[in-house]
Amino acid sequence: MKILIVGGGGREHAIAQAVARSKRCSKLYCAPGNAGIASLAECVPIGAMEFDRIVAFSKENAIDLVIVGMDDPLVGGLVDELEKAGIRAFGPKAEAAIIEGSKAFSKDLMKKYGIPTAAYENFDDADKALEYLRTKASFPVVLKADGLALGKGVLICNTLEEAEDGVRTIMQDKKFGSAGNRMVVEEFMTGREVSVLSFVDGKTVKIMSSAQDHKRAGDGDTGLNTGGMGNFSPSPFYTDEINEFCMKNIFQPTVDAMAAENRPFHGVIFFGLMLTPAGPKVLEYNARFGDPEAQVVLPRLENDIIDVMEACIDGKLDEIDLKFSDKAAVCVVLASDGYPVKYEKGFPIEGLEKFEGKEDVFCFHAGSKFDESGRIVTNGGRVLGITALGDDLKDARRKAYEATEWVSFDNKYMRHDIGKAIDEA
Repeated sequence: MKILIVGGGGREHAIAQAVARSKRCSKLYCAPGNAGIASLAECVPIGAMEFDRIVAFSKENAIDLVIVGMDDPLVGGLVDELEKAGIRAFGPKAEAAIIEGSKAFSKDLMKKYGIPTAAYENFDDADKALEYLRTKASFPVVLKADGLALGKGVLICNTLEEAEDGVRTIMQDKKFGSAGNRMVVEEFMTGREVSVLSFVDGKTVKIMSSAQDHKRAGDGDTGLNTGGMGNFSPSPFYTDEINEFCMKNIFQPTVDAMAAENRPFHGVIFFGLMLTPAGPKVLEYNARFGDPEAQVVLPRLENDIIDVMEACIDGKLDEIDLKFSDKAAVCVVLASDGYPVKYEKGFPIEGLEKFEGKEDVFCFHAGSKFDESGRIVTNGGRVLGITALGDDLKDARRKAYEATEWVSFDNKYMRHDIGKAIDEA
């Protein structure tokens, strides 16, 4: 099969690595890709939102399957456009990707179908949101921009003053653009956060593996929210008992709810969960592989990923016996100092050759490119995801941190406490 992956981050590099292992893949393309993905796929200079060009490229090159990795093209309807052109695509159509595209939609869906989540109110008027916060809210409270905001449109406000600033940031100053036209005000939940990735074929849901992200920029969960500074999988806090509860009360009911709303979901649902004292509740849904969750989950997938993806498209996921290795994985993100606010790019990356031929340590490129002289240089806030497999989480963490020393670039920055929670398990 000739396969095209749409996207150019660490998640797409992890997908590309899994697809490259497939016996069914004869030629792999990535649009736009990055310098790391270029070792596995032919990168083509087409942006993820250039739908007409993606469709035209797929036709001209007789692409058998397009895998859409990113949220923006999914929510924007790329899968719809590909299917209209007769091209098979993995990922939800726009009508189903709304589960991530609108937090107000997903909260209303959970309320309607009795899926456990935090209490909330939706607002499309800043003055009404402020009035609610001043008269009815209890603090701390969570403010969420309704639309896509690169994983950064969530503010935790401990006081009314912080919440008033948050409303200005989201709805009036439009820091997250049109994502802030509507806003969700949500009860603040306490507990451990766990991410669970799943394959879905419209009716059947099969769980991949649990993972735990580290969103804040600084050690000790300090600093601003980011797209994710590191991850580990599986989460020792996600027990068989919790999985059973979630399958019965969250995972299957979500898939059934989308089908009942005539929005059948085919692709990957990322369940962001909070393990509260009152039981697991949904924090958020994403309509695709997480980043960097994909980097700790996909290296452990034992199935041929193309078989699984085609089963999701065709409604035959129940025929797949989904298997993952019992290895643990830890990913440490190497970022540009100053991320997620302001940072410099274009610094040469040294030491990448040390990862070649390794089967238990990987370097996933998130923000890299080739410069005019062919050197690989930094090209983003999150630059590399250093992932290691180990016999257990502590072994994987030790190997991942050792491997972070193999590479260097000016303004290299990372957290030093990824997976610290493992010690408490």
